[in-house]
Amino acid sequence: MWIDTHCHLDAAEFDADRDAVREAARAAGVTRCVIPAVHAAHWTQVAHLAERHGDAYAMGIHPLYVPQAQEADLMALDLALTARRDDPRLVAMGEIGLDFFVPELCTPDMRERQWWFYTAQLKLAQKHDLPVILHVRRSADLLLKGLRQCCITSGIAHAFNGSSQQALAFVDMGFVLGFGGTLTYERSLQLRRLACELPLSALVLETDAPDIPPHWLYQTAEQRALGAKQGRNSPAELPRIAQVLAGLRCVPLSDLAVASTANACRVLPRLAALYHHDP
Repeated sequence: MWIDTHCHLDAAEFDADRDAVREAARAAGVTRCVIPAVHAAHWTQVAHLAERHGDAYAMGIHPLYVPQAQEADLMALDLALTARRDDPRLVAMGEIGLDFFVPELCTPDMRERQWWFYTAQLKLAQKHDLPVILHVRRSADLLLKGLRQCCITSGIAHAFNGSSQQALAFVDMGFVLGFGGTLTYERSLQLRRLACELPLSALVLETDAPDIPPHWLYQTAEQRALGAKQGRNSPAELPRIAQVLAGLRCVPLSDLAVASTANACRVLPRLAALYHHDP
């Protein structure tokens, strides 16, 4: 039994067969998904999807959408969190964070804008007593600075790909690190090493579907030029990703299932009650 702690089931890539995708994941053993929103237009949709499929959701403004976001969106987010404060399926603030990989987001003005939206959302997380789901892309140190300033001590560093020192800093603050399709690539040497060195209590599993496809779904640029379609990631891939991690760590798959589920429920306390409730 698995929890996909990061699945964008609301993405347009699933419009044609969303229900079938979720049922395939359930058949594969993925009992719950956490569906993080990326901007204001998706807050209601992720809540409805979570209710429909027995899943959980998070609300926030993703750094890739910060250029279009307005201060009014933060006010709307505060109101939305207040309105849904008693919804047991709302388990986190997210997906929020900082992205210093995309060139357009790395100008001085945009870095400052990202920081402002990030810290504003951390303050909302503190106000509403919610853990956070973080987008971490060449930004770990500054993300940690914001967490310390706002006294946020629980959440998930999604798709983590930083250093061992940064990883341990998140863990020391009460966070766990999300691992998914990237670790299925043999060339991901540093990430694989990190996934093996960290204590099992520091790991959760995720797909980031429809993005970050595992190696068995990936098509190279040359293959795409010849007409091959890029594979679409889905939450049903989580157990196979877990098999890769279990193999790297030389632990039984069942032990990884138990540990990753317990870790997710620990850092997302509302998820614990939801997980143990019959779908």
